[in-house]
Amino acid sequence: MSAEHSKDELLGLLRQNNCEMTLRQKFRLTVLLSVPAVIAQLSSIMMQVIDAAMVGHLSTDEAAAVGLVSTTIWLFSGLISAFASGFAVQVAHRVGAGDMSGARMVVRQGMVSGIMFSLLLVFAGLSVAPWLPLWLGADAAISADATRYFSIFACGMPLIVLNSVAAGSLRCSGNVKVPSALMVMLCTLDVLFNYIFIFRCGMGTAGAAYGTLVAYAITMLVMVYSLTFRDRHLRFSNDTAVHGLRHYMPRREIVGRAGGIGLPIGLERTMLCTAQIAISSIIAPFGSVAIAANTFAINVESLCYMPGHGISEAATTLVGQSKGALRRDLMHSFAWISMFLGVSVMAFMGLVMWVFAPGMMSVITPDAQVIALGSEILRIEAWAEPCFAAAIIANGVFIGAGRTLVPSLMNLCSIWGVRVTLTLALAPTMGLRGVWVAMAAELCVRGTIFVIRLCTKGWSRMAEVKQNK
Repeated sequence: MSAEHSKDELLGLLRQNNCEMTLRQKFRLTVLLSVPAVIAQLSSIMMQVIDAAMVGHLSTDEAAAVGLVSTTIWLFSGLISAFASGFAVQVAHRVGAGDMSGARMVVRQGMVSGIMFSLLLVFAGLSVAPWLPLWLGADAAISADATRYFSIFACGMPLIVLNSVAAGSLRCSGNVKVPSALMVMLCTLDVLFNYIFIFRCGMGTAGAAYGTLVAYAITMLVMVYSLTFRDRHLRFSNDTAVHGLRHYMPRREIVGRAGGIGLPIGLERTMLCTAQIAISSIIAPFGSVAIAANTFAINVESLCYMPGHGISEAATTLVGQSKGALRRDLMHSFAWISMFLGVSVMAFMGLVMWVFAPGMMSVITPDAQVIALGSEILRIEAWAEPCFAAAIIANGVFIGAGRTLVPSLMNLCSIWGVRVTLTLALAPTMGLRGVWVAMAAELCVRGTIFVIRLCTKGWSRMAEVKQNK
């Protein structure tokens, strides 16, 4: 009988305190939420891979220009993800508690706060863009293209922030199909507009940035419309008594809680990306071939770990709603089911990456030197994928529980204490290979300490939720 339950019926069982769920029901619900999230994550990374492939077929220098600023773009993307998580997790908690009106109030606060936050990111991005290539140690051949690409990206921050807030709110309410379908649409539109701007309009790297932002603009509009007008739980029309702008103004309780969840994640992402930028500055003197190989290899590897991020998003939703429903038993059950599923999938993907590394690299670039070097470093990284999965899934669990400070500190200690230290030791003699050996070693350490943390009980405390109720 459990196999006949729909996703919404299973989520209904989760929210009922007096209803026990079987292992089969828990596993089925985890899979039902994970599959669309995995598709969305794969679509996202396919968009990046296709972007890289299009730029890579222009010239190695233009590919290196985009690759040079990619870690700084990840920094901005990480800050956006942290911001959106602060509100999305509150949506999960309130939906789990059956407080749909409160969930819609969180969505309103998140969207208005998101506009304000995005304008700060635009200002910051445009301020650093002219100096960024110089700080990263790039040569003059790629500096102008790198600055131009990053400046255009920075101007699109409002589109990306609103899209992230809306998508995160939908997912954490249990609606995973709509944001997943729209991420597929985003990927399709990105390919279309990139082709037009890069090749038909002859705009080069700037065309890649413009194409992506146009795709984001269309997707954001549909995503926000789906959230505010169409979603069964979160559409604003369900609140018939809500009128006037005062209901949209940020409130201390919600914004403060969002900060408590998102700030540790944001600081962690900042420090992690700072470490990545430092590592990029170590790679930059190795030349355009090494920069391009590193960038393209990261794009290919993302195809392997993005399924883990999709399962992690499902874990965040399930653990978050279980906490809102005051069901600590389900928090632990969904945590370990998600861990098993994520490690299994990413171990298989690591095997695929090891076997097909040369072919995957050749899809992105025709440069034989880049393909050879990129394949070698991908095969180094493949061995660390199961441990990377453990860290990704556990982090999603902790975010859903609203416990982000300790995991953020663990991430920081791991990447700065292991990856950066080993990179400084190995890069001078091993070059780019040493950078990736250090990365693989650090991911193994990170996965281990996250599993140890998951085995403790402190992350699933219920005091905050009881107080709110």
